[in-house]
Amino acid sequence: MSEIATARPPDAPALDAAALRAQFPALSPPHERGVAFLDSAATTQKPRVVLAALERAYVETYGAIARGVYRLSAEATAAYEGARERAARFLGGAADEVVFVRGTTEAINLVAASWGRTHLAPGDEILVTGLEHHSNLVPWQLAAQATDARIVVAPIDDRGEVDLEAVERHLAGGRVRIVALAHVSNALGTIVPVEKICALARPAGAVTVVDGAQAAPRLPVDVRQLGCDFYAFSGHKAYGPNGIGVLWGHRDRLAEMPPWQGGGGMIREVNFDRSTFLDPPQRFEAGTPAGPEAVGLAAALDWIDGVGRAAIDAHERALVAHASERLAGIPGLRFIGTARQRTALVSFVLAGAHAHDIGTILDAASVAVRVGHHCAQPVMDRFGVTATVRASFGVYTTEAEIEALGRAVERARRMLTG
Repeated sequence: MSEIATARPPDAPALDAAALRAQFPALSPPHERGVAFLDSAATTQKPRVVLAALERAYVETYGAIARGVYRLSAEATAAYEGARERAARFLGGAADEVVFVRGTTEAINLVAASWGRTHLAPGDEILVTGLEHHSNLVPWQLAAQATDARIVVAPIDDRGEVDLEAVERHLAGGRVRIVALAHVSNALGTIVPVEKICALARPAGAVTVVDGAQAAPRLPVDVRQLGCDFYAFSGHKAYGPNGIGVLWGHRDRLAEMPPWQGGGGMIREVNFDRSTFLDPPQRFEAGTPAGPEAVGLAAALDWIDGVGRAAIDAHERALVAHASERLAGIPGLRFIGTARQRTALVSFVLAGAHAHDIGTILDAASVAVRVGHHCAQPVMDRFGVTATVRASFGVYTTEAEIEALGRAVERARRMLTG
């Protein structure tokens, strides 16, 4: 119990979850359906300010971005580029280092296909951690297959923490060219010491790619301070729209990368023999931009910073502690992942019960959780399970919902294990 309870931060900034919850139409009357929504690691609900920004972008200032001379086009273009500047401020970078993508998955695929396949050579190594989401593993496997490089792994321990000594050993070998790592594990909630790992990678000549999908909505992120080369996150996990995400890349790294996709919006000149391309970030944004979605994302980032990421992090770590304490006494329940620094979720199994059956019973009790391998099968393999129940939290999650989770899990245990 003492190990679990360390998730609670000291002197947590106050956050009124009930008041914030009222800003989310899906969680408030008349749309509220009485569901404890504990699946925010998969996707977040949207506050009214984001929905309003989307509506304005489609109704009041909708036009072709960077394609027209008429007023609506100019306004849409200005709003899109303004969103780029907002995303840059959110991460502590510069606007010309922000590439808009569909989400974290596309961002990592872009880096793997463009930087990876250009710079990797036979025998080079790509270092990943044992925590990675498939989106930060499969693209590197594809890059390795295309270049005859190979994947090496820094394992995790029984708590779900990355073995830093293994990171150092791999880097000392002199063959690691890329370090790909999650900032926060989507399966365990582990907060990875990214700044420390980036500091180890830099003198070894390795480029660092950080999956920030779970971290950006809740942890203060400054890419300059982290010292990474690339950082990616998804809008829909950050209270923003689907179909929009951010790849931040250090301008020197982006300049080294050829286009990943070709089409309109990324070219200087095209003829039948050859094409020339724009500078980053436009070089990587082929096709019609997701303008309204970018505007909605900017509104979400404004909203997050208005609440305060330190306050969000403290609120969610306190919920982790509460949920851990509430569930710990249930016979047969085992937590998967008890890192000393973790946030936003609890993941567990129940002896004699399949995770999917537990999830179905919880759904009948109006408690929405994620069950399965969470697109992190190597993590499941490490702990000897095929699936876990994951309850994940957002800024709108209340302690009453944690209690509802506890009651529902107790009911599931009685029904499934007697």
